[in-house]
Amino acid sequence: MKKNIFYLFCCLTSSLFSMNAQEKSYPTIGKIHRLDPALDKLLDISSPIEILGTGYTWSEGPVWVKKGNYLLFSDVPENVIHKWAPGKEVEVFLKPSGYTGTVPYSEEPGANGLIINKKGNLVSCEHGDRRIAEMPLDNPAKKKTLAHLFEGKKLNSPNDLVQHSSGDYYFTDPPYGLPGRGKDEPAKELPFQGVYRLNKKGELSLQVKDMTRPNGLAFSPDEKILYVGQSDPKGLIWKAFPVDKNGNLGEGKIFFDGAELAKSGWRGAPDGFKIDKSGNLWATGPGGVLIISPEGKLLGRIEAGSATANVAFGEDGSTLFITADMNLLRVRTKTKGMGW
Repeated sequence: MKKNIFYLFCCLTSSLFSMNAQEKSYPTIGKIHRLDPALDKLLDISSPIEILGTGYTWSEGPVWVKKGNYLLFSDVPENVIHKWAPGKEVEVFLKPSGYTGTVPYSEEPGANGLIINKKGNLVSCEHGDRRIAEMPLDNPAKKKTLAHLFEGKKLNSPNDLVQHSSGDYYFTDPPYGLPGRGKDEPAKELPFQGVYRLNKKGELSLQVKDMTRPNGLAFSPDEKILYVGQSDPKGLIWKAFPVDKNGNLGEGKIFFDGAELAKSGWRGAPDGFKIDKSGNLWATGPGGVLIISPEGKLLGRIEAGSATANVAFGEDGSTLFITADMNLLRVRTKTKGMGW
């Protein structure tokens, strides 16, 4: 009996040691603020916000690759896509990521928003090359352009994108990747900042043209609403656009206004965001990552210690990855991202 107990103790100790050897301890940063009791079902305010990597110029566009069990994210100014996998250090995945020219172009030439499409390929918003591009994860040489021109004119600098269950893509096109960021420059060929739909036939249609700085976007769980954030300091808003049966967007309404948050001293602007399985928005904006209910109520915020750019759910679907200025962060949640 004693031998059996000792044997079980040794096996358990060995197993725990093996697990701990594979896990890595990360430094933490920031704080989680509970602004409504409903947050308790989504996030524990004592959950640590871990720093998985640091030293980036401006981290962006995180996306979890389920089949490979790793995260990809952009460093836009450095024209690089990085890769992080559990238990490993961050490494370069792709360079150049969004600008293949040979002369200096702009302050933000690289890829920004990233998704994995229904075929399992990486689709990227590329500032410098001013396009939406697709490539197999294991063969960057096969990268191809999906969208580059609208009515014969070059796009500004595609920023973020999503794919509908139909296979259609929707993306935003602010001027942040242009040499002068869109201010009276010859490089800007379109007189507006659009939200576009790219259908399965490769046809590009302008869906919204009256948002001054369209940025992050995401569908509601039933895909009847497309939310679009605007990163203009004069209008820190998220709008909700109804999606008709043909995939076109109707008239948008303001879903959430961040003006009061900015007035209270919270820094930042609407950028990238994702939606959980219950329809809550996890949106970067004034004050960090804002958790907003489907009814437009602010439930809480994740203060990341610096300006936040984007988020993505990953691992088992209940981990939120945050790209925040020079850092890549991770926090565990009680919910799962949409699609998990």
